[in-house]
Amino acid sequence: HVQLVESGGGSVQAGGSLRLSCAASGYTCSSYCMGWFRQAPGKEREGVAAIDSDGSTSYADSVKGRFTISKDNAQKVLYVRMNDLKPEDSAVCYCAAAYGGACDLLPQTYNYWGQGTQVTVS
Repeated sequence: HVQLVESGGGSVQAGGSLRLSCAASGYTCSSYCMGWFRQAPGKEREGVAAIDSDGSTSYADSVKGRFTISKDNAQKVLYVRMNDLKPEDSAVCYCAAAYGGACDLLPQTYNYWGQGTQVTVS
C-alpha cells in the first residue's frame, strides 16, 4: 500500500524559503516518477516540479530558478527546496508518485497522492 506524507509547510514572508519533505512507503521510490503539485483556492491543481527515476528533473516556468526538487532513494524521501517565495506561491502543496509512462507535470499522470501541506507567503 503506497503512502505519501508531506511535511514542512508553514507561513513565511515574501523572499523567504521553505523545504518540503514527502516520506514515501509501500514501494521502491527509486523506480517511480515523483512530483510536487500545488493548488490555490479557486484554482486547478498545477504541477510544480518532477523528478524521474533516473534523476532527471523538470519544473514549471513559474518556479524555475527558485525551486529545486530532489530525492533520497535510500530514505524514501522526496524534497523540494523553495527559495525567494512570493505571495502567489501560497497554496496547498502535494507530493505524488507515478509508475510507468512519462514523468511530467500533469496531475493525471500520477497514481498516488499525499494529503497536502499548506504553504502561505505574505
